[in-house]
Amino acid sequence: MKSFKVTDFNAPLQEVDEPTPKPEGTQVLIKVKAAGVCHSDLHIWEGGYDLGHGRKPLSLKDRGVSLPRTMGHETVGEVLAFGPDAKAIAGDLKLGDIALVYPWLGCGKCEVCLAGEENMCAKPASLGVYCDGGYADHMTVPHPKYLLNLKGLDPVTAAPYACSGVTTYSALKKVEASFNTPIVIFGAGGLGLMALSLLKAMGGKGAIVVDIDARKREAAEKAGALATVDGGAADALEQLAAKAGGPIRAVIDLVGNPKTTQLGFDCLAKGGKLVIVGLFGGGAPWALPLIPIKAITIQGSYVGNLRETPELLDLVRTKKIAAIPVTPMPLAKANEALVDLQKGRLVGRAVLTP
Repeated sequence: MKSFKVTDFNAPLQEVDEPTPKPEGTQVLIKVKAAGVCHSDLHIWEGGYDLGHGRKPLSLKDRGVSLPRTMGHETVGEVLAFGPDAKAIAGDLKLGDIALVYPWLGCGKCEVCLAGEENMCAKPASLGVYCDGGYADHMTVPHPKYLLNLKGLDPVTAAPYACSGVTTYSALKKVEASFNTPIVIFGAGGLGLMALSLLKAMGGKGAIVVDIDARKREAAEKAGALATVDGGAADALEQLAAKAGGPIRAVIDLVGNPKTTQLGFDCLAKGGKLVIVGLFGGGAPWALPLIPIKAITIQGSYVGNLRETPELLDLVRTKKIAAIPVTPMPLAKANEALVDLQKGRLVGRAVLTP
């Protein structure tokens, strides 16, 4: 089995050849067809998160991420083999099926996990983060329930649904009450373009998209944005107010840095909601008295749960949602894909295809 592993933070991924694992217990072995390269992978690769305000960065080691680690949490694969205890609990899943891997695993035993919110578990075991993921030609999945049959969806364009898809779907559900008015979305990368297509399918009026990159704003316009705004413009706040044509009640920040969260906060009407998804880094910029004065709700949204993922795939099929732009790249170019993402060269998603 060939894989590309983080062996040292901030160092190139290392190509590793090792025996292909045999699935044990409830495990399922898949042959990887596609693995999306996500912005979260950059944080793993770089080794931490910027917390701002002069604080020490939050290191991945402090979060329990050990090396070496095969990244990749947006994975689609072909079912090759079941562990001895897996076949009896596989349901309709069978050998040869092409399935999306749900990666946001928890301990499986705590109250949160048993309630179906494994992505909120205090002892995460996420694939591609805490356990090896899809930057490989083969991968083991701990249980058949985490494999969702694509039923004809293209593996390469469907891979991002495991993260950017379910992440934006979950975030959008948190602002459904404001779908009758334009919402504001910060970031027109893979997540932003995904959010635009899902918002339309979910019955939303539409979104104004903010990004500092003109190419990405153009991509957002092609994807159906009501309008776009350069977040770096001196009059960005005034542009948002004018283009919204009324009170802005919901903002989804897919970037998550002090400038985007400040602008998102400032543009909201009283009683509005700011949902922060992005992990770019930095410290909270708001004046504390303004939070109660404006009665703002600030909510974090971390990926999505296992229930939401099949909901998302059903929505994609029934509404025939167009895929976001993807750039297929050979597995051997995993390092190049990460650098392209880091340098802002990609529109949409790079997807590794072993």
